Amino acid sequence: MFSNTTVMVTGGAGFLGTHVVSELKRHGAENIFIPRKKEYDLTEQAEVRKLIAEKKPQLIIHLAASVGGIGANRDNPGKYFYENLLMGAFLMEEARLGGCQKMVVVGTICSYPKFATIPFKEDDLWSGYPEETNAPYGIAKKAILVQAQSYRQQYGFNAIYLMPVNLYGPRDNFDLESSHVIPGLIRKFLEAKESGRKEVTLWGDGSPTREFLYVEDAARGIVAAATQYNGGEPVNLGSGEEISIKDLSLLIAELVGYEGRVLWDTDKPNGQPRRKLDVTRAKELFDFRSQIPFREGLQKTIDWYETEGRKQCEKQEVAGAR
Repeated sequence: MFSNTTVMVTGGAGFLGTHVVSELKRHGAENIFIPRKKEYDLTEQAEVRKLIAEKKPQLIIHLAASVGGIGANRDNPGKYFYENLLMGAFLMEEARLGGCQKMVVVGTICSYPKFATIPFKEDDLWSGYPEETNAPYGIAKKAILVQAQSYRQQYGFNAIYLMPVNLYGPRDNFDLESSHVIPGLIRKFLEAKESGRKEVTLWGDGSPTREFLYVEDAARGIVAAATQYNGGEPVNLGSGEEISIKDLSLLIAELVGYEGRVLWDTDKPNGQPRRKLDVTRAKELFDFRSQIPFREGLQKTIDWYETEGRKQCEKQEVAGAR
C-alpha cells in the first residue's frame, strides 16, 4: 500500500524509528527517507524547508524528539521544550506549504495531567498540568497537537496525533544517564549480578505505576494509523496494563537472575504517580491492540541487550572517554 508513496520518517534511525521503518517495508514501502541531524537540523526552519523541497514527501511520520528519563528531563527542561516545539512546528508548517498529503505526529503521554483520572482518556488531556519533571517536554509536544488541529481547521491539512505509552524492546537506549526505566533496570541488575553486588539502589519509593508497550506493537499501531486514520482527535497507543515500579523491578531482577536486595532512594523523584491508558479509541478507529505479552517482551529485550546492546554501550562509552 506504500509502494508509490514517498515516506519520510524523522527519527527513523532511533529506537522506535528503526521498528517503524521495518513495519513500513513490510507493508511495501520502497521509498523511505530518514533525515539525519548532521544534514538537516529540524530546529532550523530554513533547513526544514530545504528538506521538504528536496525530498517532496507525501507522508511524514514525525518521531524525532529530544527526550530522556526523569533525570534527563530534570536536567534539560529548556532544551527539551525548545527543541521539541521547534521541530514539530517547523516540520508541519513546511510540510503543508510543500504539499505533503499527510503527517503522523507521535506525541507523548507525558502531556497528560499529573493527576489525570485513571485510565487516561484522550478527552482529559487538558484537565490539569503535567507532572513537573517532564512538563516542558509534554507541553511542547501537546502544542503540536494544537497546531495539527488548527491546520486541519484552517488549511485542511491532514495531520494526525498519536500518544504512545512508555515503550520498551530491542534497540532501546541503555545509557544509564539518559535511559528510561526498563533498559535502566535491565542494565543495573545485570551489572550487579555480574559484579556480585548484594544491593541495587533505585530512585523513588517504587510506588508509581506505569504502562508499557512493546516497540514492535507501537510500530504496528503507527503504521496502521497512517493508513487508516484521518481524524483530528488524539489517540492513545498502549497495552491497557499497569504495573508498579516496585513490581517491575522484582520482575526484571527475576528474569536476569539477580538475587540481591533492592533499596529505594526516596530523596529522588518518583515522577508521575500513575500511568494507564484507555486504549478504546485506537481499537475503534484503526483496530489496534497490543500483541506481545509483557513478560515475553521483557525477555526479548534482555536477550537483545545481552547479545547486541551491551557491545553498543561499551563502544559508546569508550568513544565518550576519548
